[in-house]
Amino acid sequence: MAGPTAHGHTAARQPTGRLAALLTGLLTVLLVAGSAVPAEAAGYRYWSFWKGADGGWAYQQQGPSVHVPADGSVDGWRFAISPDGGQNAAQPRAGADFAALCASTPPQQGRKRVAVVLDFGTADDAASAEQPPEQRTACATVAANATSAEVLAAVAPPLRYDTNGLLCAIAGYPKAGCADQVGAGAKTDSKATAKDDGSGPDLGLIAGGVLVAALAAGAVWQSRRRRPR
Repeated sequence: MAGPTAHGHTAARQPTGRLAALLTGLLTVLLVAGSAVPAEAAGYRYWSFWKGADGGWAYQQQGPSVHVPADGSVDGWRFAISPDGGQNAAQPRAGADFAALCASTPPQQGRKRVAVVLDFGTADDAASAEQPPEQRTACATVAANATSAEVLAAVAPPLRYDTNGLLCAIAGYPKAGCADQVGAGAKTDSKATAKDDGSGPDLGLIAGGVLVAALAAGAVWQSRRRRPR
C-alpha cells in the first residue's frame, strides 16, 4: 500500500505546483505593470532661495528672515516652476560673483555689502499672461546684523508675504498667487480618480492581487481534497 499512497501524493501535488508557478508569474506581471505606470510629478510656482558658493549656487537651508548673510556674500533668488524639494528647484541663471556684482559699491564702516541676484524666470514659469521682468542684480549696503529678508527689502521692494510668512513676490512679481501648485497634483476635477493624479493606489493592481489570492486559496483546497484518507 506504500507504493500507491506515495504515488497518489505525487500525482496530487504536480498540478498544484504548476498552478502555483502560474500564479506567481501572474502576480509578477501585475506588479511590474503597476510599477511601470509613472506618477505625474506635481510642481510649484515659487521663489527659491540660494546662496553663492564658489561662483555657483547652493540651496539655502534657512529662510530669509532667519539667515544673516556675511559681508561679501551673495543671495540668489529664482522664480520658477520647480518640484518641492530644495536642491531640485531651478537655480538663478546668473553667476554668483560678489567682486563683480559689488565692484561699483564702496564698503562703509560698520556696515556690510551683500550682492543679490534676482532671476524672475521665463514666460513658461509665469502665471496666465504675466510677463516676467528681466533678470537683475544689486549690491545692498545694510547693517551688519541684517537678515536676507532685510537685504531683499532694501534692493527689491515691494515684497509680498502670505499669512504664514512665506515670500510670495519680489519687486511686486508675481502680482498674485503664492507657491501655487501646478501639474497633476493641481487637478480639481471632482470626477478624477486616485489613479489619475498618482496620489492613490492602483485599483487594478489591487484587484489583480485579490484574484491571485483567491486562486491560490482554491488550489490549496483542491490539493487537500485529493489527499488520500
